[in-house]
Amino acid sequence: MKSLIFIAPPAAGKGTQSEIISKKYNIPSISTGDLLRDARNQDNEIGRIIREKQDKGLLVDDEIVLNLLKNRLNESDCANGYILDGFPRNTSQAIAYEKILNELNKELGIVILLEAPKELLMKRITGRISCPKCKAVYNSLFDHMKPVKEGICNNCGTSLVRRSDDNEETFNQRFQTYIDKTEPLINYYKEKGNLYKVDSTDKDIATIMIEGLLND
Repeated sequence: MKSLIFIAPPAAGKGTQSEIISKKYNIPSISTGDLLRDARNQDNEIGRIIREKQDKGLLVDDEIVLNLLKNRLNESDCANGYILDGFPRNTSQAIAYEKILNELNKELGIVILLEAPKELLMKRITGRISCPKCKAVYNSLFDHMKPVKEGICNNCGTSLVRRSDDNEETFNQRFQTYIDKTEPLINYYKEKGNLYKVDSTDKDIATIMIEGLLND
């Protein structure tokens, strides 16, 4: 089983594919955001530093994130592979991550770049509505994802809500930030020969393609 990294623009299905692959292959999906949240709650020096940084709206130093990641990758459930979600975000993090892999005697695995037309991604964001009670997600712009009764959850009858940042302006900002920050990272992995592009327009077809890469 190979380890993998997902790189994807907003709404390209990174979280969905991570969940599917994690369950099918029984490997953990590791988010540095989750690692930071867990560490923040610890009553130790690292927890104090993270709380102090985040409470001031500052980014946590890469050194701390990398140490948390190294400890997580050294756990037994990562022995047969894992998924990295949201890391690395730039080439300096990618280089530091590979140093960790060398120390742990692990291979880089494959890097999957999920792609889909920008117009489709925008619809996935701007049409997204969800149930605050059971967390079911719908989309008002796609017939197959609309609730049976407009504005009401199919599962529990709760009124659906739309996030305030699920709008065209915010999406365009996030998409441009992704392009600006991720392009060097994509080129880095392309040059190393570890990058594979997967069209995520159709979720099921994307899953099949990803499984093919993992089983190759």
